[in-house]
Amino acid sequence: MTATAEKPDCAGSVASVSTKADVLVVGGGTAGAVAAIQAARAGAKTLLMEMGGQLGGTMTAGGVAFPGLFHAWGRQVIAGIGWELAAETVRRDGGALPDFTGTPARHSDHQLHINQFLYALLAEDKCLKAGVEIAYYEFPLSIETSAGAWLVECAGPGTRRRVACRQIVDCTGNAEAVGMLGMPRLRGEETQPGSMLFKCGAAYEPGREQLQAVYVHGADSSNSVTRTAANIAGRRAVLEQLAAGRLVHLQPETAFRESFRILGEVVITREDYVSGRLFEDAVCHAFYPVDLHTKDGVKPMPLAENVVPTVPLRALIPRGSRNIIAAGRCVSSDRLANSGLRVQASCMAMGQAAGAAAALAARQKRAPLDVPLEDIRRLLREHGAIVPGARE
Repeated sequence: MTATAEKPDCAGSVASVSTKADVLVVGGGTAGAVAAIQAARAGAKTLLMEMGGQLGGTMTAGGVAFPGLFHAWGRQVIAGIGWELAAETVRRDGGALPDFTGTPARHSDHQLHINQFLYALLAEDKCLKAGVEIAYYEFPLSIETSAGAWLVECAGPGTRRRVACRQIVDCTGNAEAVGMLGMPRLRGEETQPGSMLFKCGAAYEPGREQLQAVYVHGADSSNSVTRTAANIAGRRAVLEQLAAGRLVHLQPETAFRESFRILGEVVITREDYVSGRLFEDAVCHAFYPVDLHTKDGVKPMPLAENVVPTVPLRALIPRGSRNIIAAGRCVSSDRLANSGLRVQASCMAMGQAAGAAAALAARQKRAPLDVPLEDIRRLLREHGAIVPGARE
């Protein structure tokens, strides 16, 4: 074998990239992938930035691969791009959808069981086919405004990127872009535990079964230090469980339930949620029990019969802001309402609504709240979403 000469790189090779976009979606998780697909399908030049190496967030990296709920009281209440992705994952994996007729004895009976690995592939494929540019392993360092546009400085391993965009969609789960801009966020002193998902015993069959889980108390997704601590705590808890059998599967990350929420133009309260309040600017439904996890476990509080909550556009808009919208579990809400709103189907619906509003705002050169509401609703319906209200 002949050795080849190597030339030392003393300068350091850092790629410098400049990107112009109509819409920058930060975070490629449950809400973010759907938001990016919607914005791009609506004709917006869209950049999706994800600090990990795949899309799907809690559903893929976290392993909570049973999104719900898309149906309530015998009818579908959430459809659109999220349903397209989840249902296609089940179909292509050879699985079966639940029987959605009637009211199940347990809400979990209407959850889809999906192959998390296939979902990540399909989410990426649909992004690329829609024209979304994906930047993995990158994250914003700073955000500022200039001449009516956002200038976002981003970094990743060996990469520095400057993004100039008209609209930002914050789908980080923690409202991190909102926080960078100094806008207020909500969070209580106590947060719900996270979960580390794993499987002992027989081989894991994705799309056919749920994984085992251990609680990660004090799990905090605020920053890299607290995320590291949560992952270490979760893995140590799994290690203590190995007496139950051979470890055959372990998720790479803790699945977080609760973190920062934006302070929006409207805060969805528990009463709004459990009463099924129809907001005048509702852009999607949500459906799930009030589901607050504590150190003692969880006792879901089902919604009353025929109640289906709604999410207003104003709950996705940070108070007093322009040209930024947030979607997913960081939706403006109190803690009890958020425990139902945070689930995946609802976050997908919020992501699609945010992507539609951002695309139209970029096209019309307006703030999302200045876009005529019927324009947003019309675009959502054109892309298969179910919009609350008389014209549903």
